[in-house]
Amino acid sequence: MSIRYLKHEEIDKLKWDKCINRSFNGIVYAYSWYLDIVSYQWEALVLDDYDAVMPLPVRKNYTIPSLKQPNFTWQLGIFTSKLLDEKLVVTFLNAIPEKFRKIELAFNAFNKVVHPKYQIKNEFTYQLDLITPYKEIYQGFSPETKEAIKRTKTNKIQIVKQVNLKDFLLLKKHTGKAPLTFENLNMLRRIIPFTISYNLGEVFGAYSAENDLVAAAFFIKSHQKSILLLSACSDYGHEIRANVAIANSYIREYAERNITLDFGNDEKEDSKLFAKGFGAIPVSYPYLKKSNWLVNIWFKKEKIFLL
Repeated sequence: MSIRYLKHEEIDKLKWDKCINRSFNGIVYAYSWYLDIVSYQWEALVLDDYDAVMPLPVRKNYTIPSLKQPNFTWQLGIFTSKLLDEKLVVTFLNAIPEKFRKIELAFNAFNKVVHPKYQIKNEFTYQLDLITPYKEIYQGFSPETKEAIKRTKTNKIQIVKQVNLKDFLLLKKHTGKAPLTFENLNMLRRIIPFTISYNLGEVFGAYSAENDLVAAAFFIKSHQKSILLLSACSDYGHEIRANVAIANSYIREYAERNITLDFGNDEKEDSKLFAKGFGAIPVSYPYLKKSNWLVNIWFKKEKIFLL
């Protein structure tokens, strides 16, 4: 068994994507085209002839090399179609070059991590299996969610698929508590059209009775999993629960299919309650951190300098 560290230009992306495609724990974030968008010049660890792979999202804007979880990428880690046990995970972690002095990475739910050199905590996402009929799934909705669905019908909310990208991003820009940066906007302008053109993504929108876009959500899918990657909702949209109408419409459309809806890893309590309201259950995945006090001091000074 041999694990190789590869620079970006050394990665065989055809073999890489074949590995991700056949991995039992594959996820859309791990495909080379997605990594090219969210982590320019990412590097990798590769087992033998791409039997298992681990992307290394390199942070290039600091003098000290670091690995940082990219935006719009909730989970990465190790991907394989082979046996994936704790021993293999440790072997990959030990193969990360020592030059990466600061590491903050979210692994996927199938990577069981125990390592003395890393601080490890469990993060959570919320998932809902859609394989059963809609009526059965609906029975698992909370009373509050059922009431919200009734309210959206009273307010004549209309759900439309494939909302215009510009309209979606404008809604997000004007309604988000944390405004999208120029870098993030550019990422989304590449991710969303690409996934839609290859039938991997959909943007659902909610329109008011006055034909105003009051909520929208972008779903991205692969490996029998659909992820709510990004959403936006105006004040009026929140008032009439337009976001609930979108999620309900998506669940109704994809019910009785072998798909798991992932509501994402938003840590805000409102987002957790939103997912739980549809009967979604928490699924944990490990978040790893590694650094030393000298590196932490340097990063703090660097941030002050950048400000």
